[in-house]
Amino acid sequence: MTELAEMVAGNYRFVPGVFQYSAGVAAMPGYAIERVRFSHPVPMREGFDRIAEHLKARGRPLTAFCACEMRSPEPFTESGFRSFNETYAGVLSDWGIFDGTTNPVARANVCPDYDKPPEPSFHAFSFTVEAPEAPHSFVISGSGEAPEGKGNYKDHIVARGDLSHDGMRQKVQWVLGEMERRMGAFGAGWSETTAVQVYTVHDIHPHLESEFATRGNLHNGLTWFLNRPPVQELEYEMDCRRVHRELVLPA
Repeated sequence: MTELAEMVAGNYRFVPGVFQYSAGVAAMPGYAIERVRFSHPVPMREGFDRIAEHLKARGRPLTAFCACEMRSPEPFTESGFRSFNETYAGVLSDWGIFDGTTNPVARANVCPDYDKPPEPSFHAFSFTVEAPEAPHSFVISGSGEAPEGKGNYKDHIVARGDLSHDGMRQKVQWVLGEMERRMGAFGAGWSETTAVQVYTVHDIHPHLESEFATRGNLHNGLTWFLNRPPVQELEYEMDCRRVHRELVLPA
């Protein structure tokens, strides 16, 4: 069983991950997670400012920021991804969220094939609110088809370079399993999700029945973005959530 940690100042628990993000977050009892999506991607620096404004308007501290979904122009090299993450994590440090070692915030960062943003941008964010009677809520971070924390991605990619039917099946299976592991840390599963999102430019239709439907994760449909994972050579990514209140803000 994965051991959970607590972000007490933000009123949520999290699955420890790598320095740039946790593997997932869940609201503590008496709180709920709300999700806010921008109608169009907002550049990262401006996005952080708008997130701070929204939290203040809702009477919540910056530490209530618990998850985000980002969009970048193109997949990064491994070194480029680390440089980007250092900039991103620097703001979280300024907000009193990242202590320099452990980052509690969940995240997905993917790269659209169409309507690309000119620079890394926010697509959506989530935060905790007081909600004494709220049902359990959680957000699971995006995962590509490689284990994290191994020093690099390329040497650990599942079915690396294999875009055949079997290669994609292996990638899909691995990521679905990782989603289940992360949800399982909160005692949750597919039946509780309110949204399941897939990011790939490759055809996964042949796997929808055998790999998705059999797991019972299509009850609310599936949101499929023609997006690539954020690191070169990764081909498939997913995230999921159980959030009962969502809002769209104009960009």
